[in-house]
Amino acid sequence: MNFRDPSAPLPDRVDDLLAQLTLHEKVSLLHQHQPPIPRLGLGPFRTGTEALHGLAWLGEATVFPQAVGLGASWDPELARRVGAATGDEVRASHHKDPSGAQLNVWAPVVNPLRDPRWGRNEEGYSEDAWLTGIMGEAYARGLRGDHPVYLKTAPTLKHFLGYNNENDRCVSSSNLGPRVLHEYELPAYRPAIESGAAVAVMASYNLVNGRPAHVSPHLADDLRSWTADEVLVVSDAYAPSNLADPAQQAYFPDHATSHAASLKAGVDSFTDADARSHVTIERLTEALERGLIAEADVDRAVRRILTIRLRLGEFDPAEENPYTRIDPDVVNCPAHQALAHEAATRSMVLLKQECRLLPFDSAEVRRVAVIGPLGDQLMADWYSGTLPYQVTARDGLAARLGADNVDFADGADRIALRLAGGGFLAVADGDAGAAGLRRAFADPHGFDVFDWGSHPGRGGHQGTSVLALRSAANGRHVTVRDGVLVADAPGPHGWDVHETFRLIERADGTLSLHHELSQSYLTVGEDGVAAVGAAYEQAARLTVELRRSGVEQAAAAAAEADAVVVVLGNHPLVNGRETEDRENLALPPAQEALLRAVYAANPRTALVLTSSYPYAISWADVHLPAILWSSHGGQEYGHALADVLFGDAEPAGRLPQTWYRSHCELPDLYDYDIITSDATYLYYRGTPLYPFGHGLSWGEFEYGAVTLDTDAVDADGVVTVRVEVTNAGERPGEEVVQLYTHQQRSRVKQPLRRLRGFQRIALAPGEKTVVTIELKAADLAFWDVTTSRFVVEAARHKVMVGRSATDIRGCATLTVRGERIGPRRLPGVLRAIDHDEACAVALVDTAPERGDSVRAADAGAWLSFGATDLSGCSAVEFAVTGAPGRVALLDGDPLDGEVLAEAVSAGGERYAYTKISRELALTGRTDLYLVCDAPGIIVSELRFS
Repeated sequence: MNFRDPSAPLPDRVDDLLAQLTLHEKVSLLHQHQPPIPRLGLGPFRTGTEALHGLAWLGEATVFPQAVGLGASWDPELARRVGAATGDEVRASHHKDPSGAQLNVWAPVVNPLRDPRWGRNEEGYSEDAWLTGIMGEAYARGLRGDHPVYLKTAPTLKHFLGYNNENDRCVSSSNLGPRVLHEYELPAYRPAIESGAAVAVMASYNLVNGRPAHVSPHLADDLRSWTADEVLVVSDAYAPSNLADPAQQAYFPDHATSHAASLKAGVDSFTDADARSHVTIERLTEALERGLIAEADVDRAVRRILTIRLRLGEFDPAEENPYTRIDPDVVNCPAHQALAHEAATRSMVLLKQECRLLPFDSAEVRRVAVIGPLGDQLMADWYSGTLPYQVTARDGLAARLGADNVDFADGADRIALRLAGGGFLAVADGDAGAAGLRRAFADPHGFDVFDWGSHPGRGGHQGTSVLALRSAANGRHVTVRDGVLVADAPGPHGWDVHETFRLIERADGTLSLHHELSQSYLTVGEDGVAAVGAAYEQAARLTVELRRSGVEQAAAAAAEADAVVVVLGNHPLVNGRETEDRENLALPPAQEALLRAVYAANPRTALVLTSSYPYAISWADVHLPAILWSSHGGQEYGHALADVLFGDAEPAGRLPQTWYRSHCELPDLYDYDIITSDATYLYYRGTPLYPFGHGLSWGEFEYGAVTLDTDAVDADGVVTVRVEVTNAGERPGEEVVQLYTHQQRSRVKQPLRRLRGFQRIALAPGEKTVVTIELKAADLAFWDVTTSRFVVEAARHKVMVGRSATDIRGCATLTVRGERIGPRRLPGVLRAIDHDEACAVALVDTAPERGDSVRAADAGAWLSFGATDLSGCSAVEFAVTGAPGRVALLDGDPLDGEVLAEAVSAGGERYAYTKISRELALTGRTDLYLVCDAPGIIVSELRFS
């Protein structure tokens, strides 16, 4: 058997190649940078080409809307086509330079967008796990290609598991109880893996229930159970070292032990120490020598790596693989530009429409003012490619109306910074050709100030805006090079952003300039050179002189226009990005002030929000006649925006997330228990600013009655939901008809509504159609903690059809003939993690390898197990460790219920559980509670006999 024989079965080819490798060679393949093996003719291979919304980090490539924008399209087929175009560009770039673009792509991101403050919100598709799953599966399928044998690229889902915070992301633990795990987190990953659209997964930085995700048993128990194909698991960058590093997780005593545990748990490729593969090789070799792993463990991982390489066609004749013929000219080709235009258009969401301002009437709107910091620039996020060209909002409207009919003002104040010791901070000599900042005594050109909002930052300063300063002398942004301030940057950019500052007010009313990245302050030396590096006490003192009011300039431009388009939003690399969460949902203060002033000058103002995440824009919602949102839309954004504003295209998008009125309506960022905390549209009981699924249309749609083809169904049955929809308006329009359900009675807390399906329709004025959506009763299952499986419960369900999660236009009742869940029946083992409700507890690992336990976070912590039948039980055994204290089983109430059994634990080592047996004071039916009287007590299980 020859592994180069394309006619041979894939497993046999892998076996043949694996058998020819030495142990050292196999270990070397476990690092991200796999070396060549010349004696077998194997070339080098690297995991990890970023392709989130286009090919990234490798120069010019087609830039599509951010993933959250694709999610807003509610169009899986569009996502598939964008993925296919991206896959083509990856292949083409690989053919042009094999050392650059590699064929294992790290996309899509399928973490559900649980909290809009997450710094990486723009990378996901939706807060709904089901919608995330189908959009992620579609994008991955496009990347993968449709050939029955060969992969175009090898898509990798990110980031497994429970990853939705950036602050402390390497040391924080996500609390995932069984229901949240199985009903919310895992369903986002399953479609792409189960269908074969994705062939790999990246483990996340965080811990889950106290255990690092890189050693999660869910890799084997769940992820790899969904398919018979090999699934490659790669680590996130430097995450393997985090497991043992004292400054990070320190979960294992040393790196050999942590690498061995990761390998045995299912991690196959170690992304660590950049290209220094010897670090990983040495650690795994040590693990082999110490007997922590066996060669069989190495073989298992290498088998998965080689399977992917073979499926990519690496060892086959080029003529066998159609993807080898993708031409390099496909990168940013006209077809991809047209697709970028389409994707940007279809991801735009009309949030509000009153007074018939939009769409603009060409006969009435001949002169437009474009206002705002995002009005004439496009933003690229960390996972964007280099924009091959840019069509801004200003450009798009100028192309339609003529440049002379589009006025622009970015709304930025121009200031001078006067130094307390005399003179001004300025570009050297005011010369546009010089970039250094220093003390100048001549009147300076000054700086334009861009407010990108507030976040806590590493040094505190909550509520203080993060600013970027653009020199009026040369149009370049102020940055820091070798500790010295210079004005030569295009704007905030790069992984380490050097271009952001804060003005910190001092007790005497003066200000000091704080540099965010270095966490230090501006000083001006005796030579006049401006530098950073000083502590607060040594910082230069400044006063601000306003040279030009950006608000006044913008208001003046707005007053002369037939209509105004105010383009506001975020900078994707500032105040909400990888490594940095947002502290609130507010617009930057300067942007809010700009909007209000422009609206006062001209009420015919449309707000266009361009952002990576939702904002709390209550004032705008009350006052503005029209509000449109899109993610950062890529290179064709301006053309798409002009098409929508003038009605040539439909605002086809729908919100993939809830927009809240304030961050105060959100639970703690680190609380992943969406059920208990009433989080996401599934459980949120308030009135959102804009609900999940919201989006208006140019058409006006009316809904008829919702009908079911049957009013009762078995647990394995299917019901057909029908509703007649009519375009009652005067324009053609698109509608996204959405189907939700709510289980009305249940043993457990159920979502208030859950998306079960949707259908996009396009209707001419007066046209009507009957929309049909099938609903499987099996999809109504929830995770039953009493039996540790999915159960379709016998219950009535409200079947709701509407325009969004809260704009329901009709409903019907469906009876499901499912299981009746009675009380928990014992004797047997009752795991602490399988509680119904809890107070003051944390979820922790039972052992490093597997298992979940509950730790009391405070005295009086309790767990509720609900109705429990103890008939036939006479004793209980508590498995406890951690801090010393009393644990007790109570009937009926956690505070003053009857004590059924209690035990005093002397405490113990972290994973050394003590078994304490006690007789039960009561048997039969009970409403069972477990109470701990001291913080730090850990309970893994109760064994009844």
